[in-house]
Amino acid sequence: MLKYITRRLLLSIPMLVAVSFFACFMTRLIPGDPAQIATGPRATREYIERFREEYGLDKPVIVQYFKFILRVARGDLGKSIVTNESIAKEIADRLPATIELTLMAMLIGTTFGVMTGAVLAYKRNTWVDNLGTSLSFVGISMPIFWLALVLIYFLSVRLDLFPAQGRASTMLTIDSTRRFYLLGSLFAGDFIHFIDALQHIILPAIALGTIPLSIMTRITRSALVEELEKDYVKTA
Repeated sequence: MLKYITRRLLLSIPMLVAVSFFACFMTRLIPGDPAQIATGPRATREYIERFREEYGLDKPVIVQYFKFILRVARGDLGKSIVTNESIAKEIADRLPATIELTLMAMLIGTTFGVMTGAVLAYKRNTWVDNLGTSLSFVGISMPIFWLALVLIYFLSVRLDLFPAQGRASTMLTIDSTRRFYLLGSLFAGDFIHFIDALQHIILPAIALGTIPLSIMTRITRSALVEELEKDYVKTA
């Protein structure tokens, strides 16, 4: 397993380089001046030229790309042109919320996907199986952003069951050192903040976990149907 993970990580390096290479050159094919777009329509010519020089936009594209690669290799992702903050810092600030949301979506997708797939396999070739299989196709093809808007409208706006935004209620005071609201509250035994964070994360987790849930449902159903059709199962 360790060799497999190491090999996959090493193979991802040339893939990331290739993606960054094509992204860099494809964006330069878009009409317009990047410095003019970034500084806005009211920027003066002097400010645009200073911005272009500061971010290296006055250099050839190939030079810009290799300077970017060298900075990334040192861990320098540059600064955001919107907030003027370090991009690495902004990623670090948002990474805990992303990790919690990903884990919750994986938990929902895996748990309910295996359970649903097992039920469909047991009820194979019935209306339950047909309905579940059809819904799994819908879940795979449904855009996540559209599902998220539907969930917000019905479960938050109409029924007022879950919050529509944020990671925690503004009425509760969150410890400033707690980066992981959900996991941190759970491990600290702070169940008031844990329930509040759970209520805030459940809607985006359901929306994000719909596709893996549908995929897991189909995989589990196919595997169990194949196994249930074997002779030793029929004999038992």
